[in-house]
This record gives sequence, structure tokens and C-alpha cells, in this order.
Amino acid sequence: METENQTFVLEFVLLGLSEDTGVQPLLFGLFLLMYLVTLTGNLLIILAIISDSHLHTPMYIFLSNLSFTDICFTSTTVPKMLLNIQTERKIITFENCLSQIFLYILFGQIDTALLTVMAYDRFLAICQPLHYMVIMNPRLCGLLLLASWLFSVLYSLLQCLMVLRLSFCTKLEIPHIFCELNQVIRLACSDTFLNDLVMYFASGLLGFIPLTGILFSYSKIISSILRISTTEGKHKGFSTCGSHLSVVTLFYGTCLGVQLSSTASQNSRTNAIASVMYTVVIPMLNPFIYSLRNKDIKQAFKNLRHILSIKGFFSQV
Repeated sequence: METENQTFVLEFVLLGLSEDTGVQPLLFGLFLLMYLVTLTGNLLIILAIISDSHLHTPMYIFLSNLSFTDICFTSTTVPKMLLNIQTERKIITFENCLSQIFLYILFGQIDTALLTVMAYDRFLAICQPLHYMVIMNPRLCGLLLLASWLFSVLYSLLQCLMVLRLSFCTKLEIPHIFCELNQVIRLACSDTFLNDLVMYFASGLLGFIPLTGILFSYSKIISSILRISTTEGKHKGFSTCGSHLSVVTLFYGTCLGVQLSSTASQNSRTNAIASVMYTVVIPMLNPFIYSLRNKDIKQAFKNLRHILSIKGFFSQV
């Protein structure tokens, strides 16, 4: 089979979710709407937390970072997809493809790390409330955020360096909306055993450890809440961590569903549609989950609206 060195590989073709030209306007409108909702919802969360001094606590600092990461995570893939649909040009250069892989893995891994850190934060708040502010101090918050970014950058860099060692076939069509790592590796004509080994081992390890930490934290949290004698106390305990637990369940449930569908089905287009759930839909839903049942966030939204209305009044004057 004819192969060429990766330095001469100029372009990949992103086939997207459908090649039917009649469906493209519908896909464009749908993804543009979801992208705008994601941007608006997560920006409002960030602005509400920044503007309200009462929310300058570890839990909401982590939440604002999660919202920022969700914006970046979605922005890595959706704008390029919208541009491809609008221009009817599905080409992406090798350099841009590699950059997309790096950013996609980076922000996806930071999401996972932040969800784990937030579970630990809820564990301390509920199981060790008297020591919470002493343990979860600003220094520890900063170290946890720094560690999340550092490990994510190193992991993403490792995967990209592994891609650089490959040479590719002449047919470079990716049946996806973005350069997904597994799809790119499948296009290689050189030996991919080491790439597959690193990808699956690292992904499994970096998925299993955070999930284990989250499950351990919530087993202790639920056990502590159930020991509370009053119904009101139990309700308050569950409401404290209910939003985060919903997001964790949605995130890991979707990721597991995508992995199972990938194993059961060899149809790459079907797998691409399934992966849209955690690349686009979950970042869009997170602001709704965190705001609908959170009194502090609701109050912060009201305060933000009041601040914006005052600024609008003075700008008119």
C-alpha cells in the first residue's frame, strides 16, 4: 500500500455527521443554536460567580472553572464544523488537526479532573464540615486547579507526540465532525500498536482513577447524609451535592454509552453521532443543571441582572 511521510500529509477530510446536502442546513442551525446556548449559559455562570462575593468559595470557584472549560471544550470542535458546513469545504490541515486533538483531549481531561475535585470538595463539606475551611483553603484550591491543568497538558501532549511518529495512507477521510484521536490513528499505514497501547492504557487509567475517587467520595457523602436524623437535614444534604452528582452521572453515563456503542457497532458515523452527546450536549446542559436547583446561583443571576440594568441605565443617561 502506498504511504507517505507525515511531513507531506497536508490535509484530512472531515466527513461530518451526514453527506446528504439537504440535511446540512438543519445540522448548521441545530449546532449553531446549541453552541450559542452553551456559550451564553456558561458565561452567565462565570459572570454570576465573579459578580457575587458570596460565591467566592471553593465550590463555586471550581464551578466557574468547569464552565470556562466547557466553553473551550465545545469551541474546539463546533466552530470548525459550522465553518465546514457553511463553506461546503471539509478540509482540515494536518497541523490544525493535531491542534484540535491536543485541545480536545486537554479540555476533556480537565473536565474529568474538575468533576473529581468537586466531588472531593463536597466530601469535605458534608463529611468534615468543621474542618472544611481549614482543609479547603485558597492554597489547596490553587494547587488542585494547577494539578488538573498540568496533568491534562502532559497527557494531551503525550498523545499528540505519539501521533507525530505515524505515517499515513493516501486516503485521509475521517467520518467525524472533528479530528478524533482514535479515528486519526486508524488512518495510519505504519504500525499503531504502541499508539493503541498508550491511548487505551492512559485513557483507562485517567478514567478509572477519577471515577473511583468520585464513587468513594459519594459513598461517604450518602452514608453521612443517611445518618442525619431529620428529614429537613437529609434534604439539605442531598440538595448540596445533587447538581454535581447529576452532572457526573450524565458525563460518565454518556461516555460509557459511547464506548459501548463503539464496541457494539463498527459504523464510524454512528459512533460520531454518539460522541456529540458529551462534546456538545453535556456542556450545554451543565449550566441548567447547576442553576435550576441552586438558590445561590439563582440569587447571583438576579444580582447580575440588577447590576447590568443599572449600568444600562447610566449608559443611557
